[in-house]
Amino acid sequence: MALRRVYIVAGELSGDILGAGLMRELKRRHPGVEFRGIGGPRMLAEGMHGCFALETLSVMGLVEVVKHLPELLRVRRALVNDALAFTPDVMLGIDAPDFNLGLERRLREAGITTAHYVSPSVWAWRQGRVKGIARAVDAMLTLLPFEADFYRKHREHRVPVAFVGHPLADEMPLENNRAAARRALALAPEALTLAVLPGSRASEIRFMGATFLAAVALLCRRFATLTVVMPAATPARRDELESLLETLPASSPARGRITLIDGQSREAMVAADAVLLTSGTAALEAMLCHRAMLVAYKMAPATHWLAKRLVKTPWISLPNLIARETLVPELIQHAATPEAIADALGAMLADAGARAALEARFARMHEGLQRGASARAADAIEALAAGRGIEEASHG
Repeated sequence: MALRRVYIVAGELSGDILGAGLMRELKRRHPGVEFRGIGGPRMLAEGMHGCFALETLSVMGLVEVVKHLPELLRVRRALVNDALAFTPDVMLGIDAPDFNLGLERRLREAGITTAHYVSPSVWAWRQGRVKGIARAVDAMLTLLPFEADFYRKHREHRVPVAFVGHPLADEMPLENNRAAARRALALAPEALTLAVLPGSRASEIRFMGATFLAAVALLCRRFATLTVVMPAATPARRDELESLLETLPASSPARGRITLIDGQSREAMVAADAVLLTSGTAALEAMLCHRAMLVAYKMAPATHWLAKRLVKTPWISLPNLIARETLVPELIQHAATPEAIADALGAMLADAGARAALEARFARMHEGLQRGASARAADAIEALAAGRGIEEASHG
C-alpha cells in the first residue's frame, strides 16, 4: 500500500531529528507522500508543510504551561481541524506527550489512525497514564527496550508497541578512538583523563557545579597526573562555568588542570578514561561512547521529596535502566557529596581492568540499540496504514 499523507507533530528539536529521519525513509519508500503538521528545520527541509513553529510547543515547567495553556489549547483545536481536512493515512505525535496525547485521542476518536513516537516515562512514574495512552493511540514506538517491555507487561490496556531502537545508537560508531579524540582536543595522549559534564541547564550548574568542582579538586590531589576536560553546552553555560572556576583557591591542585571547551561533549567523553555527569541523555551518550561513568544529581528539595514518592524504578540513569542492573554508580541528592563522588571516581580511575570490562559491556549494549530506528519506525507506520499489527516492526 502506498502512503499518501502523514500528519506529524513534533514538540522540540529532539523530535525534529526523529521526524526528519522518519520522513526521509518514508519518502524513499513512497516518493509521492505528503507531510503536514509541526516540525523544526530538519523536518521542514524534508518537505513538511508546517502549520505552526516548532517553538509553539516548547514550554517547560508547570507555571509556564499554565501561563500558555489558552494558546496551547487554541493550537490543538487548530491542528485537529487541519488534520481532519488533510485526511492522513496516519497521524504521528513525536514526544511532547502532554500536548500530543490529547491531540492523538481527538483524532483517533474521529477515525484517524494514530501513533506516538518516544514513550512517556510511564514505566517510572504515574503508571496509570497507560490507560489514557491506550485511548489515544493505535501504536507506541519506543526508543529503548525496557519501555517496550512495560507495554507488553500491561497487555490488558492493549497498547501495541514496537521497539525501534535509538537514533543516537545508529549515529554513533561501534568503535571509537580515544587517542584521536585526545589529539583533536589537544589533550595529553597518556594522561589519566576525566570528562566532567555538569549539565546543559542553568539549574543543573546551580545545583551541581560547586559539588562537581570540589570533587575534582579532591581527585586532583589524589591523582598527580589527572587531566580534566569540561565541555560547556552553550555560551551561557560557559560563562557560568568560568565564574565557577574563578572561585578555586590559588592553592587548589585543580588550578591549571581543568580545560574548558565549547560543546564537543561527545569528543570529551571519547577522550576520557571516566566521565562525571548529571543524569539524562548525557548518560546514554557516555554509554554509547563506551566510557565508565558516575551519575550525580541534585534537585530542589520539594522536587526530590515528590520524586521519591512517585518514581517506581530503582535507577535514574539510562545505562542502568537498559541493563536492569547497577552498572553505573548513582549518587542522588544528599548522597552526592564531593567526598562520595571523589571516592567512587577515584576507585574507577584506579582500576583500568574494571573500566575495560565496562567499556566492552557498553559496546554490546550499544550494538543492541543500533537497530536502524528510522527504518523500523517507517515499518511501523506502513503497517498501521495498511491495517496490520506493528509487533513485527520491533523484532528481527
